[in-house]
Amino acid sequence: MFEGIKNIMAMAGQAKQLREKIAQLQDDLGRKIVEGESGAGAVRVTINGKFEVVALHLDRAMLLTLAMPGDGAGPTDSDLKMIEDLIAAAINAALAKAREMVRQEFASAAGGLNIPGLDKMMGG
Repeated sequence: MFEGIKNIMAMAGQAKQLREKIAQLQDDLGRKIVEGESGAGAVRVTINGKFEVVALHLDRAMLLTLAMPGDGAGPTDSDLKMIEDLIAAAINAALAKAREMVRQEFASAAGGLNIPGLDKMMGG
């Protein structure tokens, strides 16, 4: 009987340690960043481990080329759509990298334990 109580107490202590580790990990992930790009680097997006966009970089040469076509008419709707598509692609690339980084960090912190629902939490 007392052995069972000891086991429960040990498990409670381990759960508390895991919660503390996860809280620390979440703080750390806010400082870790990944970058996604599209259009051969024309658009770059930086995202942190909390899935927040930290920075967006648009290549000036690309934008100027689109904004000042030879006919002087300015960018077309298809030019703007292309830029929007490049931004979306760069964000999606960065999010994929961030999900993988977070998954690896959580797996490492959990000591290889299979945490139910972790894949869903990471958008998998």
